[in-house]
Amino acid sequence: MAGKVYLVGAGPGHAKLITVKGLECLQKADVVVYDRLAAPQLLGAVKPGTRKIYVGKLPDRHTMKQEEINQLLVDLAKEGQTVVRLKGGDPTIFGRVGEEAGLLKKNGIPYEIVPGVTAAISVPAYAGIPVTHREMASSLSIITGHESPDKLDRMIDWERVTHATGTLVFMMGVSKIGYIADQLMRHGRPGSTPVALVRWGTRAEQETLTGTLADIEQRVREAGFQPPAVIVVGDVVLQREQLKWAEFLPLFGKRILVTRARSQASRLSERIDELGGESYEFPVIETAYPDDPKRLDEIRDALSRLGSYDWVFFTSVNGVEYFYRHLQEQGRDIRELHRAQIAAVGPATADALKQRGLVPVELPGRFQAEGLIETLGSRLQPGERVLLPRGDLARAWLPGKLAEMGLEVTAIDTYQTVMSQDEDGELLKLLEEGAIHVVTFTSSSTVTNLIAKLKQMGVQDPVRLLNKAEAACIGEITAKTAAEAGLRVSVVAEQATIDGLLESLCSYLNASHEQAQ
Repeated sequence: MAGKVYLVGAGPGHAKLITVKGLECLQKADVVVYDRLAAPQLLGAVKPGTRKIYVGKLPDRHTMKQEEINQLLVDLAKEGQTVVRLKGGDPTIFGRVGEEAGLLKKNGIPYEIVPGVTAAISVPAYAGIPVTHREMASSLSIITGHESPDKLDRMIDWERVTHATGTLVFMMGVSKIGYIADQLMRHGRPGSTPVALVRWGTRAEQETLTGTLADIEQRVREAGFQPPAVIVVGDVVLQREQLKWAEFLPLFGKRILVTRARSQASRLSERIDELGGESYEFPVIETAYPDDPKRLDEIRDALSRLGSYDWVFFTSVNGVEYFYRHLQEQGRDIRELHRAQIAAVGPATADALKQRGLVPVELPGRFQAEGLIETLGSRLQPGERVLLPRGDLARAWLPGKLAEMGLEVTAIDTYQTVMSQDEDGELLKLLEEGAIHVVTFTSSSTVTNLIAKLKQMGVQDPVRLLNKAEAACIGEITAKTAAEAGLRVSVVAEQATIDGLLESLCSYLNASHEQAQ
């Protein structure tokens, strides 16, 4: 039985600008056929085992011919696969979707065209340029600018195009900008007509150059402005100075690597995006249920004595989540802890407890184990019994300090931290090109695992590669681990939280920008 092909528009570049349906198609695909303009982060949304076939241009080979791509889609569908053909922008705007759909139709392959957010509109919007405006332009033309001048002349009726609409948008025409400007002026557009070129719009590399038809070619040449870019011609370009917004966000222009576990990465990634950065997720750690029978016996024994504890200390969100999982699996009732006081390290851990109906006694001023001891102080009495649910890589400092103070500590490893099995060739390319600007570390294990993972992926000197970016660490302990590994640590959060990490990063980048000026 034949499979089905979804011809999906990936949007202009930012991963979150794909449509809801486009994302749903990706998540159920058996095979994804993609090209250069598709946001690489989108490939992380596919299910495990999904084949990824790149058909764009590589330095060591020519682009796969369109006829070959068309046939590839047919062949994959005939194997019974669910196939997503992922295209930049919208597949019907210079995306050659008609050719692909035509061959699928000819071979009896079911398909759907899933529209995307076209770069012709969204890229100018990210530069503060609305392509229509009540007082300036009520119509729009989208024109190819990618072909050679002779082909452009055959495809474009310059006389009609020049005067057809208020705004003209040329796609992929940077190298032909002089010819395009000359033709428009020759056919009646004034040399003073505003022009904008927006390169890699919606992505970390976004760059905007403005001028007029008369001087834009010279400005492009002087700036060394390179494709790909969208060209906007018309008075709407004048709106940029008033409406530009992306450049004012504190993390604009920064691609930031998120290394924490996938289950916890979303909060950090969302905040990066809100602040104008581009998050790139590459989880290097995963949390897992303990597989050591001895540890499971220790957990069962500790939970069988819930009524005997005076304190329960939670040091992470994972500690909370796995503690409850063990309770449920053993059929135990949280009310058995009726005599215990609950303490949490950090507001995120406290929130995880509050969501389950437990209110911690007090939050430490420092979001580390040391802060918990500082805050509780004399309230901890010798002879009291403490339960400490945590992960297998947790530091020995807290149980050691509690024992030193005369408390009886039962520490249980309710979960284990393991290295992620994911690999990402695109990440290696971005790191080598210096296109990852900041690497975030939220624990010592993210430091050691990222270095180990890069070695596993064939990188001989991971530290050299990572030092092309700035390292931002959530706390002093993580920063110490990174520095000891040889990494150049630029940012250490003043408060060991996600928001604290990003606040410190924004302050550092702002100070660096002011110093550069």
